[in-house]
Amino acid sequence: MFDVNTEQIYVFNCEYLYMEGNLFTYRAISLSVTMKRAIVYHEDYNKYDLGTDHPLIGDKPKNTMAFLKEKSVLSEFIIFTPKKATEADLLKVHDPSYVEHVKKLSQTGGWLSEDTPAPKGIFEVASLATGGSMFAGEKLFEGYEVAVNPLGGFHHASKGHSSGFCFFNDIAITIEYLRQKHKLKRFMIIDLDVHHGNGTQDIYIDDKTVLNLSFHQDGRTLYPGTGSVETISREEATGYTVNLPFPPGTGGASYRMAFEEIVPPITRQFKPDIILYQSGVDTHHADPLADLNLTYQTYYHLAKSVAGLSQETCRKLLVLLGGGYNSVACIKSYYNIFCGLLGNDDFLEEEEIPDTDPEEVKNTVQQLKQYLSDYWSL
Repeated sequence: MFDVNTEQIYVFNCEYLYMEGNLFTYRAISLSVTMKRAIVYHEDYNKYDLGTDHPLIGDKPKNTMAFLKEKSVLSEFIIFTPKKATEADLLKVHDPSYVEHVKKLSQTGGWLSEDTPAPKGIFEVASLATGGSMFAGEKLFEGYEVAVNPLGGFHHASKGHSSGFCFFNDIAITIEYLRQKHKLKRFMIIDLDVHHGNGTQDIYIDDKTVLNLSFHQDGRTLYPGTGSVETISREEATGYTVNLPFPPGTGGASYRMAFEEIVPPITRQFKPDIILYQSGVDTHHADPLADLNLTYQTYYHLAKSVAGLSQETCRKLLVLLGGGYNSVACIKSYYNIFCGLLGNDDFLEEEEIPDTDPEEVKNTVQQLKQYLSDYWSL
């Protein structure tokens, strides 16, 4: 059973998650808690499985939760059960024809794109993942300061098409849900997945209420081929799309230098109402799909910095764990993200890998600063 702090100051009802054998099960009980951190999880998350020969295999959410339990991290979070996003929720972002296309593929099976098989039932599972991000986002308006969805961050889904293992853009759908319900005016996305979030960029390229910041491997060397440093949006929204592409071989030292040069000053100047942190760990040196060389400790430091920025600005941090395709490294990297969120120094470390071209990273950072100089003080 997951331990829960029982020194309480208020009471609410929730579904309590416990482990029986190798399965997670739910019991509805009344708990009194003092914690202000939430995580959403559903056993059906593990049905987001694109096949045994595919990089995205469905047991990652379950394995992540089990490792967090083993490391006594889950006792710092209240675990909630999400519900599926409705079709009306999906249509806040996606074209009706696209939603219908995914529904049909979900009935027959097939392919959404050449890299994204669509197994039967995927519409329901993708809707549940999206609902998880919406549910976690809503918790930030119920007294929680951090909320995590371990199956979130599907940033390749655009309004009317998708690829890259994504079906619905839960980031954008959550933004539109919160915008409508809570009348928010300033959303900040910090997307640290190794792949550029081309779908999210497509959706918000003309929207200055959404500051979309993406760190990723250079699109000239990796899917989806977008996210150049010159792309800073257009017209009235210019400066509200921020892209920092890294060359293959970039290690933790250069990555953290770039982060500190760009992310904190922009965040403080923008003063977001909420931060959405896509914390993909496919930047790890052992990930099979990319070529950056980050180590476990990098994720701790990045998450700790993002959490600190949230505390400085809005005290509303939605964490979407994003990509990671080495089954061992991604779980350990996610654990370090949780340690960073908690300020827990019991994080995992490994030997740093030197940058192959730190000067190129420095030059790209300076180039980005120049492009943004009319919009942000950097």
